[in-house]
Amino acid sequence: MSLRFVALVFTLSFFTFSASAQIARDFMAGGAVDLIKTDNNKFLEKAQVSLECNYFVTRQFTGSAGFEIWTNQGVSFAVGGRWFPVEEAFVRFRGLIGENDLSLGAGWAKPINDRVKFEAMGDFYFQGDFAIRAGIQYIIRRRS
Repeated sequence: MSLRFVALVFTLSFFTFSASAQIARDFMAGGAVDLIKTDNNKFLEKAQVSLECNYFVTRQFTGSAGFEIWTNQGVSFAVGGRWFPVEEAFVRFRGLIGENDLSLGAGWAKPINDRVKFEAMGDFYFQGDFAIRAGIQYIIRRRS
């Protein structure tokens, strides 16, 4: 299923043309919430929220740091990066310090305006869980 999701994300990204490009040394900060995760047994039993900041090393690669917050497990520090093969789609890899896990994900970003993007993504956690999440990112442009 995750391979189909990644293929769908990349296919849909080619049909989105209204983005404004981020450039090297821009920052992107935002958050996301899990819509569904495989370890949830009951509806609204627990929640997971992520806060993340990305630094564009190049137009296609970011370094990221942030936090994963679980209502019943505490907080985990997340460090990783993103690769944007096209402007509207990305692949990300993160290490979760505190949870002692790694995650590999892919997502799609739809610009709302020149600084704000809506994101939808899927993450596979190496401990065996899968999550689908949605969030908002804000681009902080560097000064020329």
